[in-house]
Amino acid sequence: MRAARFHAWGSAPVVDDVPEPVRGAGEVLVEITAAAVAHLDTTVAGGNFDLKPPLPYAGGVEGAGTVLECDADSGLEPGTQVMLRGGGLGLLRDGTWSERLSVPVKAVRRLESPLPPEVAATFFVPATTAFVALHDVARLGADEEVVVVGAAGAVGSMVAQQALLAGAKVTGVVGHADQLAGLPDGVHGVSLDSDDAARLAADRPASLLVDTLGGDGLVARTRWVRPGGRAVVIGYVTGTEVRVDLPSWLLDDVALLPVNMIRRERRAREIAGDLVKRLSAGELEVAVQRYDLADAAAAVADLRAGQVRGRAVLIP
Repeated sequence: MRAARFHAWGSAPVVDDVPEPVRGAGEVLVEITAAAVAHLDTTVAGGNFDLKPPLPYAGGVEGAGTVLECDADSGLEPGTQVMLRGGGLGLLRDGTWSERLSVPVKAVRRLESPLPPEVAATFFVPATTAFVALHDVARLGADEEVVVVGAAGAVGSMVAQQALLAGAKVTGVVGHADQLAGLPDGVHGVSLDSDDAARLAADRPASLLVDTLGGDGLVARTRWVRPGGRAVVIGYVTGTEVRVDLPSWLLDDVALLPVNMIRRERRAREIAGDLVKRLSAGELEVAVQRYDLADAAAAVADLRAGQVRGRAVLIP
């Protein structure tokens, strides 16, 4: 069978012919139908992360597939659609970038409702992060005005969609005007290169800001929030550091709230079932950019360059 593997740290993945996996006790043999290409995959492949699989290894910390073989007491049966995540996949052992894979049963989750393979492989992080950010961290109330920064991205789009479902008025902020077309229906779009962004600072309309960008501009964006509001910080794609002038921050009176999904992994698994049902019913959507397994190197390069709309996914 084929697998996309890294042979050296910092290199591009190469598609190799590899032996078929042999299922061990307590493992599930899965036919991979889609495999996510995540930022964590590129971080591990860089060689500077604390967790390192032995080289060469197949990337892929997330995926989806169909059960081929399993233990009788696993709670699964052949033909079941499953999501793959955890169990060291792509971190300590070969990941999902292959045609078939034998994985620990703890890394396998039966889906409560059927999903397209590319959605099953990619929904978990953006959908659960959005829910936790809005409901557990921000404690979103009725009739709020929410500004989502980076709303055309995978997580930002999910935040915007779920805020709309909760009854909020949502403004989605993107970097450039050509990204406005990628916003979910019902979201008022604003590009940072337009006069509308300046009006956000002047009017301070939001009760809640959800920011996926971070970086030097974070504090300025919190001033789009009215006094007494809060700013939830999810990501830092434009920078990992920010300077806070304490007197000005105290005067602005906007709370900065972090979203730590590593600590909330158990909560994410608790809420995933309902989110799967919403995705299956069409209430939520995940934007994906598909690549053949043979094009894994291109998918990784596009992700690193910020040229993927939504989430990248490999189709074996």
